[in-house]
Amino acid sequence: MSASAHDYERIPYLVVFEDDSAYRDTYGGVTESVVLESYLLRPTGVPSDTAILFMHPIGGGAYLPMSNALARAGHHVIYANSRYRGVDSALIMEKVVQDLGAAMRDARERLGYRNVILGGWSGGGALSLYYQQQAQHATVTATPAGDPPDLTRLDLPPADGVMLLAAHVSRHGTLTEWIDPAVVDESDPTRRDPELDLYDPRGPNRPPYSADFLARYRAAQIARNRRITAWVKDELAGLRGRGEELLERAFVVHGTMADPRWLDPTIDPNDRTPGRCYLGDPRIVNMGPVGLARFSTLRSWLSQWSLDDALGDGPRCAADLTVPTLVIGNSADDACTPSHTQRLFDAVGHADKELHTIPGATHYYSGAAQVPHLNAAVERITTWMGERSWTTF
Repeated sequence: MSASAHDYERIPYLVVFEDDSAYRDTYGGVTESVVLESYLLRPTGVPSDTAILFMHPIGGGAYLPMSNALARAGHHVIYANSRYRGVDSALIMEKVVQDLGAAMRDARERLGYRNVILGGWSGGGALSLYYQQQAQHATVTATPAGDPPDLTRLDLPPADGVMLLAAHVSRHGTLTEWIDPAVVDESDPTRRDPELDLYDPRGPNRPPYSADFLARYRAAQIARNRRITAWVKDELAGLRGRGEELLERAFVVHGTMADPRWLDPTIDPNDRTPGRCYLGDPRIVNMGPVGLARFSTLRSWLSQWSLDDALGDGPRCAADLTVPTLVIGNSADDACTPSHTQRLFDAVGHADKELHTIPGATHYYSGAAQVPHLNAAVERITTWMGERSWTTF
């Protein structure tokens, strides 16, 4: 089926449910409710009992090439934004799971879709796996900080299948592989270890990097994540020790975009362009305002960025899957490199799984040159869904 075969209508709607949180971690709107801005992309004259449901922790994918191309190919597509649309500084992954559950329930009960397939795009991959794991058998009774929600008390309808599309392993795992270990003082990012500074032209280590350097670099990245986590836990314990159970601290994490893979294409090799990351020049983004995890809170760090505490871990959750799973990687992706794709596929704990790589495809399939690669990915998805009778009437 051609990715340009059908016209489609874009229907905006809201998923609303009551918010009983003890405090608010989002800004704007009616504070007593969670409001999820959502879109149904419905092909004209093509009824279906199956919908592909996308959610990303911070949303923003309703107009991406993949969402639109799937609708043009005849698929009914739902893109539901989480409550944290566009801002992840206070994001709690367990609340995003709650949001995805509300969107899933709405798709089944109000919109009437019998089959709902989770579309785990990019950072939505680990979210989809965390959701499906808990929907199959909920075990998480609190956030890593010990706060609500209790996922075992929520109605989380499971999906019928999971697609992992240009997905990374997790937010905390990705941050740890990208964080800049040259930063030695969290309060002063200009204090740097020159031996670990990728972006200092005077630095002694240049690409292609040696195995010894990479081992030291990766160990230092893990150590920095754990130092921040230790500080977060001390701060949270101090607040609670003073009887301030609900107080928070906001903080800045400098230097979070320093993955050696962006400078050395021999590491986790694919067809990506050296010296670039999905946000542009990684040297600039490393200290810029939109770098990963730039702004955070204590509870949010533990839930989405702490290597040892965050629960939304793609491979760990994938091991518990019981539904058909499709994994698609893109060979020119500079955000989700081949090892992430392979780790997710290998972790899926059953045999009904497929792995495909789209040659030449970038992370977003952006631009005219990417249209053939986008069509190839959509055709693969269409074939996989058709083989399971998840198709149009």
